[in-house]
Amino acid sequence: MAEPSVAGVLLAAGQGARFGKPKALAEFLGESLADRGVALLRAGGAAPVIVVTGAATVDVAGAITVHNPDWRSGMGSSLAVALGAVPAEAAAAVIALVDQPLIGPEAVRRLIAAHLSGASVAVAAYQGVPRNPVLLARGHWAEVTGRAVGDQGARPFLRAHPELVTLLECGDTGDPADADTPADLAALAARLTSQETPGPTRVPRSRPGPG
Repeated sequence: MAEPSVAGVLLAAGQGARFGKPKALAEFLGESLADRGVALLRAGGAAPVIVVTGAATVDVAGAITVHNPDWRSGMGSSLAVALGAVPAEAAAAVIALVDQPLIGPEAVRRLIAAHLSGASVAVAAYQGVPRNPVLLARGHWAEVTGRAVGDQGARPFLRAHPELVTLLECGDTGDPADADTPADLAALAARLTSQETPGPTRVPRSRPGPG
């Protein structure tokens, strides 16, 4: 019997107010952040991959693009649009953010493996601190979206149900640093090109928890 599929979701709808333009269109080492995010999810074993757009038109090969007309309201509405677009055969979804280019595919693989072993909620952690990506089984989606208001994604649900969360250390697989400004993105690119290991580092204060 075939294993149930796990979809990937890339939240890429924001206008990037601090960044100066939608982050989905920003270039990172020769590819857009949207392309890189989709490649991350696909390499980690998620399929299909859903990209939620809003402030900018984004067309990524190998992904299903859905538009969130209410993108100005924040991440919550984008998460609801994404989960609503996941095909019925997917039993769970891995949620990733477009502005974290140093997260590695192995983090996605670990979340999916945990789900296949029975976890209904799995969260990547770095030095023990929960960050992204996050896996959510389909049975939780209604409550997740019901709690996702404004710029809150899965975080309210995760805080309400800590007993459900399987925390997986992923500090050896990449770094959850997010790029809030072009300078941040340039610094992350410099780290990668200088072959500095994108492993355990400080956890950025700009987004202190998952989704």
